[in-house]
Amino acid sequence: MATVAELRARVREWRREGARVAFVPTMGNLHAGHISLIELARRHGDRFVASIFVNPMQFGPNEDFAHYPRTPGRDAGMLAAAGCDLMFMPDVHEMYGPGATPPTRVEVPEISSVLCGQFRPGHFEGVATVVAKLFNIVQPDVAVFGEKDFQQLVVIRRMVADLCFPITILGAPTVREADGLAMSSRNQYLGDEERRIAPAIHHALLAATRAIGSGSADLDAIERDGAAALAAHGLQVDYFAVRRRLDLRVPVADDRELVVLTAARLGKARLIDNLQVDRL
Repeated sequence: MATVAELRARVREWRREGARVAFVPTMGNLHAGHISLIELARRHGDRFVASIFVNPMQFGPNEDFAHYPRTPGRDAGMLAAAGCDLMFMPDVHEMYGPGATPPTRVEVPEISSVLCGQFRPGHFEGVATVVAKLFNIVQPDVAVFGEKDFQQLVVIRRMVADLCFPITILGAPTVREADGLAMSSRNQYLGDEERRIAPAIHHALLAATRAIGSGSADLDAIERDGAAALAAHGLQVDYFAVRRRLDLRVPVADDRELVVLTAARLGKARLIDNLQVDRL
């Protein structure tokens, strides 16, 4: 299904039947991590919608929009096998109009400009805008996002609260390869040697969470050690940071619910990951 009108007509039918609608927005090139989102969504709704849209607004001018992997036929098969009731696959014109003028934009301040937002200016504005549009189109009761993109999840939760969307946002745990590497469509950019190195990200996060969980209060040292461990494996580190889970602010002494986040470049791939930890 490729048009807003078709999708809305189908959802209206479900609403008349009293169905609860669950939604998973994706950029396609699906893998087991996406399937975990779908499985969670299906547990929380009677009907399930998934969207596939590679959103140009969230890519910077020197990023990989043109080369981002697109596998619509394979994705459709995976969604059907997972029990998807409706796959929404619009083009850019359907989502943003003819393009004569810039589209209305949604900005979530503060949390959009730190961490990945510092290194990818405008990225979360693009994410918030397209997700707000998709929420308005689908009008789901519940929507599911992966915790691997933890900053994105925090941005969307804030947007939903601030704009009074009547939608429950669920975070699905990160799905990992056997060696700990978080599953991502961008992993296929890795060469063989880079793929061997990439699990160092998970190992550095584990070391940080163990230090925090065992009572270490020197978060600055934990951040420095994590960044140094990644750099020692040849990764170009954008950040390695310990933040509050709720709002990604720098923790103060009595903050207990924390998350360790990192973004690093390895060859052509920019890899992100995080682990949550409770401080003693």
